[in-house]
Amino acid sequence: MDTAAESIVKNGKYKGAHWETRGEILEKLKTHGALPSSVMAEELGISSMAVRQHLQELEAAGEARSRDVSRGKGRPTKFWELTSRADRHFPDRHRDLALDLLGAIGEAVGPEGMDRLLEKRGESLVARYRERVAAANSLGDQVKALADARSEEGYMAEVERVEEGVWLLVENHCPVCDAAERCAGLCATELTVFQETLGSEASVERVEHLLAGSRRCVYRIARTG
Repeated sequence: MDTAAESIVKNGKYKGAHWETRGEILEKLKTHGALPSSVMAEELGISSMAVRQHLQELEAAGEARSRDVSRGKGRPTKFWELTSRADRHFPDRHRDLALDLLGAIGEAVGPEGMDRLLEKRGESLVARYRERVAAANSLGDQVKALADARSEEGYMAEVERVEEGVWLLVENHCPVCDAAERCAGLCATELTVFQETLGSEASVERVEHLLAGSRRCVYRIARTG
């Protein structure tokens, strides 16, 4: 197995001989573009049926798709290509780049400038979230709408009703955790954002914090009126 495919196996989701083949298929489609299963089978030295099985599993996962290409007479040939969802199996330096940029911005603008940047980000989030909760008829519905918005951003958020007038906004994942570790103001800003989004009729308190050692972030939201 070459270096690129080896990287997929190490850095992606696949392990073992079966998954080495999957990694090689991913690598070929990534580097060569759309290919028929017969070409991949010949180059990999395995049966076309085995290749098609991998491709069908990738298709079921939304990571590959096929299209029929006509080449003169005879039946069309099925070509396979990757979708953007397959990108997770390849090295991604976006995280490192974001952290490097965050550090560089902090050095360039200083603490006061960073606070202002975080404030502007918070204002943008409040405006976005207020649009999402505007149609809600109750605080509970607003919390649910806020959780839906956060889930779309990768936080895997859900709502738990504790008692009358009290809910927990639970975030099971933090897609900006590494950045938050570098810049604690990100977390402080989010607490303020939730409070300003829901307004004076609610109190917002963080009761579990991933950066404090919890496995998740949890916000207790209670009706004040």
